[in-house]
Amino acid sequence: SAFGDASGKGPGGDVKRGVYVFDAAGCGSCHTDPGRRGKDPRPKGEPLAGGLPIVTKFGTYYVPNITPDPQHGIGGWTFDDFDRALRQGRSPSGDPYYPSFPYPSYTLMADRDVADLWAYVKTFPSVSRPDRPHDLDFPYSLRSMAATWLSMYFHEGRLERDPTKSAQWNRGAYLVRAVAHCGECHSPRGYLGAVDHDRALAGNPDGPDGDKVPNITPHQKAGIGTWSLGDMLEYLDSGMLPDGDFVGAAMADVVENSTSKMTAADRRAIAVYLKSLPPIGKAGDGK
Repeated sequence: SAFGDASGKGPGGDVKRGVYVFDAAGCGSCHTDPGRRGKDPRPKGEPLAGGLPIVTKFGTYYVPNITPDPQHGIGGWTFDDFDRALRQGRSPSGDPYYPSFPYPSYTLMADRDVADLWAYVKTFPSVSRPDRPHDLDFPYSLRSMAATWLSMYFHEGRLERDPTKSAQWNRGAYLVRAVAHCGECHSPRGYLGAVDHDRALAGNPDGPDGDKVPNITPHQKAGIGTWSLGDMLEYLDSGMLPDGDFVGAAMADVVENSTSKMTAADRRAIAVYLKSLPPIGKAGDGK
């Protein structure tokens, strides 16, 4: 990596900027188990110690420990290891990660943001919590399937600015497509779990934990085409919907831990970008 120093310990990233990238990327929401009540009374986990189950149609993925613990976390990683995981989808040993880890979006991140994120993640307390193995259905349980998926669907690269668009639009595109990885949840996926880019952000009927993830394109009926810019800004800030209700499920965590912590300028950039997209209706309806 261009950012690795001679010792392999990585670049001198900015911790304060790393906090912002960390929040915008939603790292804490996924890598910290919030605990549950009822039939699965898991205790709340330590920050970044992993354990959160992500239930999908392929089985259940368990989010890993990314604290600086040298045995169970990423304490033994170099910056290059971190960069490879985030932007190439591979472990320090070269094994491919399952795409439940949104590296297809993170690969688009800017070098500086990755360096700053690394600097901040290293400041967390170490937690000695072993990772729980994924519980996946056959044949998805075969690690070779992850390698096949990566070779078929993953395209490494940074997000290029569109010179025909404004700086605000480009910032919104970067946040939506790369850091905040909105399309990972809000887009339908094929039979092997690859995002359908032709219908990006058009909703996912088979979202995590069995939830239907809504269409956030500007389609008047299927999406958020009737929302005003003010509606979108309020939603990203407080979670309040245009009808006065508040968002629930996983998106409530996204608002609380991510979009509400963004600057007003970044929330506006996201809204401007989303409103500029082509409206996509239900499958078969066309655009």
